[in-house]
Amino acid sequence: MIAEAGHKTSTDFMKVRDDFPILKTKVNGFPLVYLDNAASSQKPQQVIDSISNYYSNFNANIHRGAHHLANLATEMFESVREKLALRIGASKHEVIFSSGTTDSINLVATVIGHSMINAGDEIILSEMEHHSNIVPWQMMAERQGAVIRVIPVLDNGTLDIDAYRKLLNEKTKVVSVVHISNSLGTLNPVKEMARMAHEYGALFMMDAAQSAAHMNLNVQDLDCDLMAFSAHKMCGPTGTGVLYGKEKWLEFFPPFRGGGEMIEQVSFRGTTFNTLPHKFEAGTPDIAGVIAFGAALDYLDSIGMETIAARENELHLMQEQRLLEIDGLRMIGTAKQKSSLSSFVIEGLHPFDIGSLIDQMGIAVRTGHHCTQPLMDRFKVNGTVRASLAFYNNEEDVERFIEALKKANSMLR
Repeated sequence: MIAEAGHKTSTDFMKVRDDFPILKTKVNGFPLVYLDNAASSQKPQQVIDSISNYYSNFNANIHRGAHHLANLATEMFESVREKLALRIGASKHEVIFSSGTTDSINLVATVIGHSMINAGDEIILSEMEHHSNIVPWQMMAERQGAVIRVIPVLDNGTLDIDAYRKLLNEKTKVVSVVHISNSLGTLNPVKEMARMAHEYGALFMMDAAQSAAHMNLNVQDLDCDLMAFSAHKMCGPTGTGVLYGKEKWLEFFPPFRGGGEMIEQVSFRGTTFNTLPHKFEAGTPDIAGVIAFGAALDYLDSIGMETIAARENELHLMQEQRLLEIDGLRMIGTAKQKSSLSSFVIEGLHPFDIGSLIDQMGIAVRTGHHCTQPLMDRFKVNGTVRASLAFYNNEEDVERFIEALKKANSMLR
């Protein structure tokens, strides 16, 4: 588990739940139990109010204007970059805003392909990657004539590190792996994997879409060259994300998109590009989204990431223990180091049927392949039921989920 087992929290999480208006929703007359947090977290009122406040009081474009509103919007926007840099142990010019993890990975795959990948070079991914960390690399590899190598997943849902070690060689240019699997909850040993990649001079990229919501991350400690994550899994808005990159690599890479903001001088004879981080931020960004992301970061910090991790671990231990009561249930992913996510199948039942039936009882879970089809193929399943917890869930949510699952299991037989 990510948090130390047995650690108890003192935060009043019933009051925390009051911050999330959607948790008062009823589905078919039942109070909502939201267990799809790995897909997208819910938003506290403070974040919702932040969006309204921006559009009501200081809506203006940033960086370009000399008037009061433009200066105020720019100040608010850039303060979030500073918060993020402090949060992950980076310099603020190493923090690039994007539309999300997918956008960040596409940026990286494209600029790396243009700048340092030749025919025969190798990119290492893992068998548990989200499609967003597979397809952009495949597209780039096809353009450049590069080769994709894949780290296999063991039966317990962990990466085969011995196999990874053997895949690394002088042709390896990039290793890009997920920190926490969105389908299994497995916490991967990325710090050690980065060290191994660097022994061969390869870049190491980390998909932190799941981990950034559950734990503190420090890029200096992890020594990753690149890292991506999204606001919407961290109580922030959709359409906003982050790419961290070491300064030397961001300076080396060519721009991703052309347009306003990313330029220094433009003429028909040629163009020079802006300094970091603006070199990779063409056009008007999601200003309201970034500012609301800052409100989400403040909200998370008001509780504390260690407190959040401990609370989620309490609930996860309870959930996994109770799932053992379900006849025919088989967990997919049993790593010792996991996030607050349970992925499973029930013998003889289709995951979609389970999800649809418990939805009638107000229980929201995710069913399917979770954008990890190669991983589902590896476990020889057509999908799983995934119940992912957040700190605003509670014991009653777990109890209602288990009771609904038992009822669905009986009804579908």
